[in-house]
Amino acid sequence: MASRPARVHHGSMQLPRSLARFNKKVTNRIQSRWAGQLRPWIILVHTGRSSGRVYRTPLIAFKRGDLLMIGILYGEQSNWVRNVLAADGAEVIRAGERYRLRNPRVENPAGRDELSAIGRLYGRISGRCLVAVLVPISP
Repeated sequence: MASRPARVHHGSMQLPRSLARFNKKVTNRIQSRWAGQLRPWIILVHTGRSSGRVYRTPLIAFKRGDLLMIGILYGEQSNWVRNVLAADGAEVIRAGERYRLRNPRVENPAGRDELSAIGRLYGRISGRCLVAVLVPISP
């Protein structure tokens, strides 16, 4: 079965869900081996809303100050987005360090000066992003 073309919303592109399913089964398993060590990748550690299962999802994220911006490439219905919002936070592993996400929210990254230039560009491509305050977890 052919996958549907990517949907374009207001100058942004949402990737097809078939690609998300492939990435979940194949690409994420490979990226999980190094994503928490190499910027701009992170490992997002979040808990399933119904199952209570802990998930480790590799994502690309950009930090500026104490804000972290994660592009939402597969839409706001993505489980990781829904899990983080339902729990009002998650844990992040970035460059080998552990952080807590606080006050997560979905936003349009356009005009967000507190985000890095590359973060704003990535956000414009995705159209929506999850923005949260990043708090270091003491060892």
